[in-house]
Amino acid sequence: MSSPTQREEHQRLLNDEEGTIFKDAPNRVALCYPSPYRAAMSSLGYQSIYRQVNECESLAADRAMLPDDAQDMLKRGELLHTMEANRPVAHYSMLAFSVAYELEIAGVIDCLRLCKLPPLATERPADAPLVIAGGPLTFSNPVPLAPFFDIIIVGEGEELFLELCTVAAKLGFERRRVCEHFAGKAGFYLPAVDADLCPPIAQASMASLPARSQIITPNTELRSMFLTEVARGCSRGCTYCVMRRSTNGGMRAIPPEEVLAGIPSHASRVGLVGAAVTDHPKITEIVAHLVDRGLEIGISSLRADKLDDNFVSLLGRGGYRTLTVALDAPSQRMRSEIERVTQERHVIRCAEMVRRHKLHTLKLYMILGLPGETDGDIDELVDFMMRLHKVHGKIALGIAPFVAKRHTPLDGEPFAGISVVEKRLKRLRKGLKGQVIVRPTSARWAWVEYMLAQGTSSAGLALYDAHLAGGRFADYKRAFKERGCEPTGPVARVLSSAEIQRSKREALRKRLVVQQ
Repeated sequence: MSSPTQREEHQRLLNDEEGTIFKDAPNRVALCYPSPYRAAMSSLGYQSIYRQVNECESLAADRAMLPDDAQDMLKRGELLHTMEANRPVAHYSMLAFSVAYELEIAGVIDCLRLCKLPPLATERPADAPLVIAGGPLTFSNPVPLAPFFDIIIVGEGEELFLELCTVAAKLGFERRRVCEHFAGKAGFYLPAVDADLCPPIAQASMASLPARSQIITPNTELRSMFLTEVARGCSRGCTYCVMRRSTNGGMRAIPPEEVLAGIPSHASRVGLVGAAVTDHPKITEIVAHLVDRGLEIGISSLRADKLDDNFVSLLGRGGYRTLTVALDAPSQRMRSEIERVTQERHVIRCAEMVRRHKLHTLKLYMILGLPGETDGDIDELVDFMMRLHKVHGKIALGIAPFVAKRHTPLDGEPFAGISVVEKRLKRLRKGLKGQVIVRPTSARWAWVEYMLAQGTSSAGLALYDAHLAGGRFADYKRAFKERGCEPTGPVARVLSSAEIQRSKREALRKRLVVQQ
């Protein structure tokens, strides 16, 4: 049994949930999330997989998340348990992780340690559970995940994960046989076979869309909000973005009637999710229908060039108090460089609409440290922000240092440098004189993210070393140096279709040392 503290916390969370599935089935898998509950239950992909697995007659899925007190639990020697079954996660035949971004790999390590399983796949015995990964990180660079997993599903995993679960159950979840079966199959990355070379990103069929929430809970980042996809992918070409139009064929819009039909009658708050929600050709129709039903709404991505008075009025009626759009680069020159269509006039119009419809704040997201950026670009941003402040007094600027991602045109571009980013932030703050709220993310941790985003499996091993050493920034610097990690530059190629289909079973038998 779990400890009273863990069990009581799980029960408290379960008591507040609507839509939890308690199911008996011959085969159970543990769906693991390497961040705490409030983040896990804000993940549409995680929730959608939970529902889909439980819809299969022979399968049941139980959830487990990184506890808030994970470090204390490790010191006490406690085991991580699932929520629905109150069962040790290590007792499941398969552990499936959804990993959203690079720094969450540390949470994977702690979850495995809380299961009393060696985090490194090569150190786990032959009878250990299958440990699987998928999630948003696999769209860019899943290779740093390689040291910790038996199989990684790359890209859109709805159908591939169900296939994996079904086949694994038929094979008795025997690691060697399951890995042999999926070696060389499209969308499945087997680190023990493929080394640092990944297959292309998989695409789910339209029949598996849209992803939707299963559970509504107040104990989450998106309080009591039902989430549903309105589109997958993006039709735009921003050169820094993993989800640009070249990824999986661009944007696939969900018909309005299908979006609306999937929203339960008891939902009072609805989040519309996608990489470019306001690019959906019928988004105003969808939002108007929800607002007319008296529902509060949230939208994951508002594009300044797509907003008009009618739409912002609907947002206000739907409970919006802060309008958030992306500016992305500090100057018009830089926005043109990264193929971002947003212009100053679009943002000024947004500020006017925020004022007119009595919203509280206009929040802008921006990237700092883009290739070719100069102090002059920062000065242009200062000038524009001061002009914008005169239109609407409450302006907030969220800033993230640029981190080059795989499968983008800016793949391989260097990190601007911690000192450079910090100096430009200082220049920006000095110019704004406190008139605009500036909320930057850490330049140091952006550099760590960069080293992982551009790294190979050795970067994952460096993260492992650093995390066990205490997880301080100095630990990461030392670990990257000791492991000889260097950004590898743009990926020359991914596996061709012919290579994916080529059988690797013989290579697997020779190299899958965990089965010896």
